[in-house]
Amino acid sequence: MKRAFSIALLALLASGCSVVPEARGGQTRTAVAPTPRFQPAPVTASLPTRQCLTDLGQAGVHFTTLPDSYTGQGCSLVGTVQMTSLQSDFASLSLANIGPVQCELSNTFANWARYGVDRAARQILGSPVRSIETMGSYNCRNVAGSSRRSAHATAGAIDVAGFVLEDGRRISVAGDWHAGTAAEREFLRTVQRSACKRFDTVLGPDYNEAHRDHFHVEGVIDGSSFCR
Repeated sequence: MKRAFSIALLALLASGCSVVPEARGGQTRTAVAPTPRFQPAPVTASLPTRQCLTDLGQAGVHFTTLPDSYTGQGCSLVGTVQMTSLQSDFASLSLANIGPVQCELSNTFANWARYGVDRAARQILGSPVRSIETMGSYNCRNVAGSSRRSAHATAGAIDVAGFVLEDGRRISVAGDWHAGTAAEREFLRTVQRSACKRFDTVLGPDYNEAHRDHFHVEGVIDGSSFCR
């Protein structure tokens, strides 16, 4: 008897018929397969980037990480952060008009702001820095007058326009490189020399007319730098 029942059940399965019993009221219950839970593979930063982010946080920088993206031919945002403030010896330094910046460059910039800019301001001008004004960072464009992509196209450069001191004074590259007081001119040249020891490329008013109103700081020095 059991053998006959098993044979009948196998025949029923082979025919493709459902063996799910009917629900009350004559309605057939249809078996529904569970929907698989799709979990995309996590996007993880490389080990050097993770270390860089750790270093940035330990330096007292407030920032958010940004998703990687490719925005155009030769233009990309990979391993970048959005900085909102830096840390000096005694206070927080705000940033104006800055965009995405590569993490390693952000670390170098934060160290320069603390040790090369704020300390110079206190020593030469008698007041700490409250804010660093920039003309931006990421920009999908070529080097002016050429067909070569700028470091800005990969968030690898920052243009610094000026500095606001805690006592309210504003020291700008455009206004004070040539026309500032002796102390203001000394301060700007001191922070540029300090930048030349940290960044791969530093361009200022003495380089060309295009840089008359800002310092262009680019890359992280790994040998000799181009400083003008």
